[in-house]
Order: sequence, then C-alpha cells, then structure tokens
Amino acid sequence: MKKMIAATLLGSTAMVAAAQGGPVHAEGLPAPAGVLSLSADAATDVPTDTVRMTLAAEQEGSEPAAISSALSARAQEVIAQAKRTAGVQAESGGFTIHPTTDRNGRINAWRGRAEVVLQSRDFAAVSKLAGQLASQMQVQSIAFSLSREARQAAETKLVEQAVSSFRDKAQATARLFGYGSYTIREVSLNEGGAVMPMPRMYAAKAMVSDAAPVPVEGGKAQVTVTVSGTVQMLK
Repeated sequence: MKKMIAATLLGSTAMVAAAQGGPVHAEGLPAPAGVLSLSADAATDVPTDTVRMTLAAEQEGSEPAAISSALSARAQEVIAQAKRTAGVQAESGGFTIHPTTDRNGRINAWRGRAEVVLQSRDFAAVSKLAGQLASQMQVQSIAFSLSREARQAAETKLVEQAVSSFRDKAQATARLFGYGSYTIREVSLNEGGAVMPMPRMYAAKAMVSDAAPVPVEGGKAQVTVTVSGTVQMLK
C-alpha cells in the first residue's frame, strides 16, 4: 500500500513584527506576533472493495404503453434474479420513454430505456450474474468505490501520520524564523474521503445467449487526511 505524506505551508508567512509596529485587529488591538499558518497531508492508496454495475435494456415500438410494460417487466425480472444471488444488491435505475420524429416533426415511433443497478463486494458473484443476465440487459457502466469500513480504517491510520507531519513542520519552520518552539493556537482535521477512479463505460452489445462472466477488476482509491491550523511561535 503506497503511502505519501506531504506538508505544505499556507502562505509560508509568520507575522513577526513588533506589537507596536505590527498589524492591528479591527478592535484596535495589535495582532499577535509570530503566528504561523500551515497544513499537513497524509495519503494512501487503498484497493477498492465495492463494485456498482449499471445494466440497461432498450426497446422501440409504436405504442409507448406497451414499451413501458415490457421494459418494466424485464427490469423486475432482472432485479428478482439478482436478489436471489447471495451478496448482490439490486435496485431500479433510470427509466425513460421518448418519441422519435420524422423530418416533418411527426412522431413515428417511441423508444424506451430501463436500467437496473447492481452493487456488491463480491466481484466474482456480480461478474457471473452480469453474464447470466446478458440476454435481458447489457452492462453499460462499472464503477468501483470504497466501503465505509475500508475508508474509515484507512483514515484512522492516516490521522497519526498527518498530525506527526504537522508538528514536525511547525517545529522546523519556527526554527527557520528564529524561534525555538511553538504552541498550537487552533487546529482542524479534515478527512477528505476517497478519490475514486472514473466509471468504465461499455458500448451496448447485441443480446447474446451465453453466460460468459463480465470482467470485473477494481483499482485503487486515494484516501487523504489533512491537518491544518495556526501555531504561536515562541522565542
């Protein structure tokens, strides 16, 4: 697991002017001297453990009611079959019906589209299921993400690293400005969550009768924790 720790000064400026000649607050009181703002990051790449797969079917005809009924029945059948697969969650996705027109603007047909969304942490199970459902609905996109448990576990490890980096940077920077130590004025912790890879899009294919599994292989998501705040540098 690749880990990266970086600390960045915000502004890299310490207010070290004497009180009588330094900046003044709105209240008319001198601003504190020797105040430094900075931040530190800790990041790691975590393997994604959840897959979200969108299946879709389209149908065209002259009667919108018939199209709606047929697509609804197909979506419900796919959801029922998916729910019989252990470890796979299924729910309805998008559902649209719209007219197509000729060059004179008259409606000459209707086209409908129904989607079903599958979600699972069992990549092998959802891969096999998608192959079995290929004659009813085809894969349109696949996206991977981190479960809440995986993200929180990564963040817990990163907090210690980010805090340590913040303290080291504060001490080193205080010395560069001629100070011997520092005290923390205020600090905040931002758990940035995970940066996910882009969903993989699939072109619609003709219906097939085989049940070949759909390739499902996740990547990694970057989880970042940031510690930022201000410190009072001390002589």
